[in-house]
Amino acid sequence: MHLPLRLNRPLATLVCLLALWSVGASLAAAAQAQTSGAPALMLAKVYHPGIDLADYWVSEKYDGIRGYWDGQQLFTRGGERVQAPAWFTEGWPAVPLDGELWAGRGQFARASATARQQVPNDVAWRGMRFMVFDMPAHGGTFTERITALQATVAHIAQPWVVAVAQTRATSHTALQAQMRRVVKAGGEGLMLHRGASLYSATRNGDLLKVKPHEDAEARVIGHQTGQGKYTGMLGALLVETVASGNAAAPGVRFKIGTGLTDAQRRDPPPVGSVVTYRYRGLTDAGVPRFASFVRSLSKG
Repeated sequence: MHLPLRLNRPLATLVCLLALWSVGASLAAAAQAQTSGAPALMLAKVYHPGIDLADYWVSEKYDGIRGYWDGQQLFTRGGERVQAPAWFTEGWPAVPLDGELWAGRGQFARASATARQQVPNDVAWRGMRFMVFDMPAHGGTFTERITALQATVAHIAQPWVVAVAQTRATSHTALQAQMRRVVKAGGEGLMLHRGASLYSATRNGDLLKVKPHEDAEARVIGHQTGQGKYTGMLGALLVETVASGNAAAPGVRFKIGTGLTDAQRRDPPPVGSVVTYRYRGLTDAGVPRFASFVRSLSKG
């Protein structure tokens, strides 16, 4: 027969205090992870011919800074707090919104500079838009989330908060023609989103990007000193590929020496930061060919 364990009063009090401390520590750790870590966002793979487009929606791919509204604050994809003016987010709902902080076609540098300012510039923010394309906490399919998103944005009723227009995809030929029109007008490309998909913080075929070139992400692991006209500046970034849904396998190391401005060579992306690069296929060894720098995505 097992007798119930009886603790004396001081020991019982200590056990209770330890239990309460453990719960409190767990809650504090969870809160810190939520506020300091990167938000769990849905990421895109690359579209290729042969994919059945029957259940996909298509929209423009906006070339800006990924913005995540957690219901109280605005963050970048990397988890950095966006110091937007109070009026910019005034009246936003207490539900998460996923979108792009966008300053217009061909204006990525301006959008990035504005979104990353620690002291917000009202004049610069007047030229920004929050292009909302999803509602992460909504439990429905993407087709259902479109309706909810449009109603939410309409309720916000601010001209700088825009629900991204979604139309049904039809065929590969039509998709390519639409992509060329967008790119010719200064856009970056298109996005495809499967209508039946739930919001999943992973990179899978439910979300696809359609662009006229291949791009991927890599982590900066070093800087190569420049020579000649680049003496005293960066010559090339030494990078390592990361898992980004493209053909390049993670862990491949190579150099990126083109696509960088003189300003970026004087103040290059730091070691540990993630950059986007453009390339034209892979070598037999799996190294991206003709890699060219596009932009820096995060700080080290």
